[in-house]
Formats: sequence, structure tokens, C-alpha cells
Amino acid sequence: MSEIASPAKGLPGRKAQAARNDGIILAAAREVFLADPGAPIAAVAERAGVGISALYRRYASKEVLLRTLCYEGLCRYNAEAEAALDNSDDWTVLVEFLRRVVDADVHSLTVRLAGTFTPDESFVPQVQRSGELNDEIIRRARASGRLRAGATAQDLGLILESCAAITAPDPARTAELRRRVLAVLIDGLTVGGELPGPPPRPGEFAQRWQRPGR
Repeated sequence: MSEIASPAKGLPGRKAQAARNDGIILAAAREVFLADPGAPIAAVAERAGVGISALYRRYASKEVLLRTLCYEGLCRYNAEAEAALDNSDDWTVLVEFLRRVVDADVHSLTVRLAGTFTPDESFVPQVQRSGELNDEIIRRARASGRLRAGATAQDLGLILESCAAITAPDPARTAELRRRVLAVLIDGLTVGGELPGPPPRPGEFAQRWQRPGR
């Protein structure tokens, strides 16, 4: 499974230590909230091995911590898409992108935490960038001549969430099974014939981020 990348490299002294502490807290938060989105913030402090006051100095509330965690995941998604687009082969771009994001396990967090906090405007540029990257990946896959007719950028999210739904007690086995199912789904993107039903509409799943009662 993926880890939160450390931002400490190249930073001096105290800033490097603060960045490392942030990385430890976010990694702990990811583990805790994947297991139980309703867990208290104290469980994150315990998992990270820091005092609750130290955690609150960095993240004023559970809402802020959840928002930061998902924002980091969104940035990771975009980084993996950009890396995949560096490939010169149009079809390999799509395959590499899906493999990278499944291995990074971004969507497990998305599915688990959707609706548990309210995203703010800081998400907008990254969300827009995600849309642009998805469109470019599909454009290049289509240019390869191998992409199934009717497949859209919105279908990518369904594929990634399908893989994220697969879990086993052993993380290594989870990764193996997700890769196996992804291979089947990728093959499904290359076959002929019409796909049943209309594709997902842009923004169709945006309501998942609305907290109940709002």
C-alpha cells in the first residue's frame, strides 16, 4: 500500500523535522481513517506516537486533518497522472496511469472519507487539473486506436474505485488482487461492442462530498 511522501528532503533543521512529523501524522491518519472514518483524532495521535496537543498544533480539528489528508491524495493522483503522461506510447499512458493510481491506493481513502468533511476552495485547482489530466489520458488512449468506443474519462473513476473495493487481511495480497482485477478491467477497455447504459456524467459523484444534513 502507498505511504504519504515525505516533504522533508532539502529542508533545514526544524523545518525538516516539522515536515517529517507532518508526514508521520498523515500516514497514521490514513491508516486510522481507512479502518474507521469515525475514529477520534486521539486515535491518530496514538498511532503516530505524538501527544494530542502536538497534533492539534498542526491540525486544529479532525475536519482540517481529513481535508488535508484528502487534498494530499488528490495531489498524489495528479502527480501519478502526470508521470504516466511522460510515456511516448499513447496506450501505455492509460495502462501506466491506472497501475500507478491503484498502487498508490488513492481511491480507498476517497471512498471511505467522502461525506465526512466539507472540501474548501483549495481543492478547486487540483480538481480542475484532475479533469484535464483524465481527458488527456483518454484522448491519447483513443489516439492509439485501442480504446473501446464509448469509454470516457469518467469511466476511469469507476475502474479505480472497483479496484479500491478489493481488500484482504494482508496488504501484499490486497495489492496482488487489485493488480489482477485491474488487468481484467484494462482488457475490457479494448474489446468491441457497445457499453451498456450511458457513461457517468461529469460531476455525477460530486454529491458524495456533501455532508449529511447540509
